[in-house]
Formats: sequence, C-alpha cells, structure tokens
Amino acid sequence: MPNSREIRLAARPVGFPSPADFALVTTEVPDTVADGQVLVRNTWMSVDPYMRGRMDDVPSYIAPFELGAPLEGNAVGEVVASGSAGVPVGATVAHFAGWREYAVLDAADVTVIDTSAAPASAHLGPLGATGLTAYATLKRIAPIRAGDVVFVSAAAGAVGSVAGQVARALGASRVIGSAGGPEKTKKLLDTFGYDAALDYRQGALDAQLAQAAPDGIDVYFDNVGGDHLQAGIGAIRRDGRIALVGGLGEYNATAPVPGPDNLLWAAKQEATLRGMLVTSHLDLFPEWIATASAMIADGTLRTEQTVVEGIAAAPDAFLGVLRGANTGKMLVKIAEEAK
Repeated sequence: MPNSREIRLAARPVGFPSPADFALVTTEVPDTVADGQVLVRNTWMSVDPYMRGRMDDVPSYIAPFELGAPLEGNAVGEVVASGSAGVPVGATVAHFAGWREYAVLDAADVTVIDTSAAPASAHLGPLGATGLTAYATLKRIAPIRAGDVVFVSAAAGAVGSVAGQVARALGASRVIGSAGGPEKTKKLLDTFGYDAALDYRQGALDAQLAQAAPDGIDVYFDNVGGDHLQAGIGAIRRDGRIALVGGLGEYNATAPVPGPDNLLWAAKQEATLRGMLVTSHLDLFPEWIATASAMIADGTLRTEQTVVEGIAAAPDAFLGVLRGANTGKMLVKIAEEAK
C-alpha cells in the first residue's frame, strides 16, 4: 500500500487562519480498488478564497469542512489503479478530492481531461471553474453589451485576470481593473490587457475609478465587496449590471463588515445586483472550454500561475491567496506528472 499525505482541518479559524489550523497526516491507501472506483495520484491542486468560508461551521451554499477530516477542492491527477473501463490506468482526470497525494474515488466523480492542447494544470485555472466563473458571469449574470465600460476588482487574481480578457472578447470597449501594489497594476496593463489599473492600496478608490471612467461604468465584476462595491455602485450607469462573485474583503472578518451606503443610487440607475455561484452554470463548461482553448491558441487569453511545491506547503499557499500573494491562479504542485 502506498503512503499518502493529506491536509486536515485541525481547528476552525477565528479571523485570519494560522498554520496551527491545519494538520499534515500520513495515511495508507490501497493499491487496488473495487469495481467502479479509481485510485488517483494527484499532481496538482487548487487553493481558492471560497475555502475560507467552508472552514466556518455555518450554513452556506456548500457544506463546511469537517474537523479532523481531509480538506477538499479541485485537483487533477493520474489514474494508477482502476476498476472502471471508462477511466483506464494512465488517464489524466479532474476531481474534487484535493489536499491529498492519493485519492480513491468513484469513477463517476472524476472527469477524464484532454492534455494535448493545454497542460493538466490549466484545467484548474483558465479551463476549469476559475475560467468558467469569469465567462458565466459576463455571459449571464452581468452580460456584456457591445461598447460597455467594465470594472473588475481583484483583477490580477485567478478569476479577475481572466474576466478582463473575457469582457474584451465579448465586446467591452474599456476594461478597468483594481489590484494591490505597482507590480500587480503593471501586470494588469502589460499582460492581462486592461486599459486602466487602480491601486487600491493608494486609497480613494472611488476617485481613482472616476478618473479612469469619467462617464461611469456599465458592468462591475465584484470579487471583493466593501469599498470596492461602494465604488462600483457609485460609478454605475443607467441599466448597469453588478455581479456579486466574491467577498475577499470579508472572508476573515471577526465583526460585520460595513456594506455600501449608496444602494439608492443603484435603484435610481435601475441597475441590477445579482449573485453568482459557478455551480449553477456548469452547463456552460463545454462552451467555455472550446472558447478558452481557441483564445489560448491565438494568444487572446493570457494566463499566469503562482506555484507552490509539495502537499506540505498547501496551507501556506492557501494563506497566500487570502493575503493576495498570487498573480493569476495559485496552484500547489503535488507530484511530477508521468512522462
């Protein structure tokens, strides 16, 4: 039996998580599996901001993590034992049993992926739920119309770095992003194709947005909440669309975070504010993969990864995401891929 190391939730964080909230545990996994199951050697896993909410024992759209149990999340890996003809040994698969080196899964819970056009890790970023979030948001939740001015917060992150480019491809005339620090704002302009970049660390976000979009914005893609949502509402034009995708500014709060005080302006502008859960839009996955693959091939979708090595470093990678340490998608490389 191979040994497998996994990360378990040792304690529920209060405020910002600490390394003590995680435990690295070694277990044994079988080298054979039952009919209908597969054994996967994970090679890459994703860490994402939404995971912070699952560490709290509160009702939400997805069940909280269990104390003392391995965490979970999107991962890709290689099948090393199989009891399913449809998922043979050697296949590369995507699944939801990350945070561990090996996983025994029902074959129905894995998806065989094609790595001929893009590497396996891309299926955790632009070709995965990250990219789908950007696409579904701008197709359905806050649909882009030709000539729109679009504002995206956390624009150098996994979702935001894709969202600006998707907005452009769908017809936006001007795309504005916010990020923290000069290195990231430069990346928005030079790599991710934004027309203007706001540094929220410089303060006065509403004034910065007014300078970048003096006539207002049509779409705000909100990954942050708080002052960013306040600024987005304040700049929204008539019939504008605001997508509530994430709340980076609230995930680690120990007290209620002040909400925007200008919602009446959204009402006067007949703007919409609509929440977004990517799990409600999985039917768009084939369309997005075809679109994204073509954009990657012709260079109109540029992506980056921030990679941390080894399962033991997964908690540090997750804490880094919460601090904004990543540009593009934060990934943990668990093992080398088979040649």
